[in-house]
Amino acid sequence: MTFEFATAQRIIFGAGTLRQLPGLAAGLGKKAAFVTGTSAERIRPAFQLLKTSGVGIAALSINGEPTTERIAVLAAQARELGCDFVVAYGGGSVIDAGKAIAALLTNTRDLIDYLEVIGHGEPLAHDPAPCIAIPTTAGTGAEVTRNSVLLSQEHQVKVSMRHPKMLPTIALVDPAQTLSAPPEVTASTGLDAFIQLFEAFVSKKANPLTDGICREGLKRVSRSLHEAYIHGDNLDARTDMAFGSLCGGLALANAGLGAIHGFAGPIGGMFAAPHGMVCASLLHATAKANHRALQRCDPQHPALAKFEEAARIILNNNDATFEEALEHLKRICEQMFVPGLGEFGVTDSHIPAIVDKAKNASSMKGNPIELTEEELCYILEESIPPPIDGDATLYL
Repeated sequence: MTFEFATAQRIIFGAGTLRQLPGLAAGLGKKAAFVTGTSAERIRPAFQLLKTSGVGIAALSINGEPTTERIAVLAAQARELGCDFVVAYGGGSVIDAGKAIAALLTNTRDLIDYLEVIGHGEPLAHDPAPCIAIPTTAGTGAEVTRNSVLLSQEHQVKVSMRHPKMLPTIALVDPAQTLSAPPEVTASTGLDAFIQLFEAFVSKKANPLTDGICREGLKRVSRSLHEAYIHGDNLDARTDMAFGSLCGGLALANAGLGAIHGFAGPIGGMFAAPHGMVCASLLHATAKANHRALQRCDPQHPALAKFEEAARIILNNNDATFEEALEHLKRICEQMFVPGLGEFGVTDSHIPAIVDKAKNASSMKGNPIELTEEELCYILEESIPPPIDGDATLYL
């Protein structure tokens, strides 16, 4: 048994913990690059707390997906303004942007030098500036991952800037900050959290430590995702989801992901689509294809037992089968109005290009079995039509 595990230097979790922000920020530097989304109302509580810390503040905003061009501009601005640490307050895109800016505050070469797939993938020469990551959604777990996912519009693909030291200095996870997330955001981010946990659990890079984290995360997300979606003011459900998201980030940072996220990068780069919904559109077909491939090619593969264990956790039933879990997940996607990939503009004509790009995605390296080109094409073909059958409101 040989593995490595790394995470943020410090994780602070619990409702109301945002109140600790002033003291945490005061100990990290003199001027913060405050990286947020564009909603002034949502930003205000954290901004007011940060002001009481006595540090200078330079506000930098991210609207939608962080692009390589936007990150390069914001990092240059942050350096010019004298920022020496970062506070990232928002969803996964904001936190990814914050981590990238923290790295570029101290590593000043062109961003392309540090990017995977489209760049040179070179390591950072200097430690990133300190970074406090504060998620306002329960989805990506970016507060405890060692990479930033950035959109290259030129190359039509999402790529990572990755380094072990890009882990945030402090992950400040306050589930109360997710209470205002609307149902569609709760669905998209929550399904992403679930898929990250599931893919990390069956990943070929999994280890006993990540397995335990995934088991706990899957249990909490499975029991609370629907409740958080329907009753967004339920703090217990939001707490489960925030913790499950954190578990997903811890697991994927150390065990990798799989084919769903391998496809999601290219699709997200080629089409304007919410990451979580893209992943959810792929969930049923990818899980089925992986399960069948394992049964056919390697019936003794340990991942098969994990598929069955995941089913028992998801359904909270010791007699549950993976086929039953698949049907349950299909109904969940129907409840949350997950579209087919066709709704984002994906057609059969795009399949060869998506498959070609997905083969080079880092997430594919964690898939429990290497899928053939025919199997990869099958997944996309099955995921283009919407999964909704009838009136989804009947399930609510």
